[in-house]
Amino acid sequence: MNIEQARFNMIEQQIRPWDVLDAHVLHLLSVVKREDFVPLAHKALAFVDMEVPLTGGEVMLAPRVEARLLQDLGVQKHEKVLEIGTGSGYMAALLAHRAQRVITLEINPDLARMARASLQAAGVHNAEVRHLDGSRGVPVEGPFDVILLSGSLAEVPQSLLMHLKAGGRLGAIIGDEPIMRATFVTRVGEAQFRTVQPWDTVAPRLQNFPEPSRFSF
Repeated sequence: MNIEQARFNMIEQQIRPWDVLDAHVLHLLSVVKREDFVPLAHKALAFVDMEVPLTGGEVMLAPRVEARLLQDLGVQKHEKVLEIGTGSGYMAALLAHRAQRVITLEINPDLARMARASLQAAGVHNAEVRHLDGSRGVPVEGPFDVILLSGSLAEVPQSLLMHLKAGGRLGAIIGDEPIMRATFVTRVGEAQFRTVQPWDTVAPRLQNFPEPSRFSF
């Protein structure tokens, strides 16, 4: 496989047509080596338009979903980012290139170790992987400029919104299959939030976040 051609095709045929047009994001996708974060058994899937299986039933999100999340969050160089759901560490690497600091939480200890090693090998030194359950609380380093949940949830966790700085943004994929929506919430005041849901996708659930009761009568 010609890796650079496959990377170019991924960007031009999957990502750019999905309205990812930010030049900085497109450049990052060309220089952060996605294949270095893919498990050896699935290297051939590194640039394919699909989720890549990881240890413990988790996945890497499809490249176009990762790219669109990164673009729409608009991370800036001075900002501090919290990611919940490290997975392979690839999204943390992308975020780290845009942010001042990234703290990323992974519930699976094997994935946390793998992501930590991959980030170190890639020379990413401003992203810290912690083996923690992100549904159980937020690191003391908050509040954060950006919070990204790298998976889906039934609803936006209101507790996390209180850990955003003024002007801070939370990004997540919210809803139930077959319809989920990319959801971005901006803290515009002490208790005021603005929500937009600009595009649809689907993604596996993050573990241990609450599921609302569904009764039918």
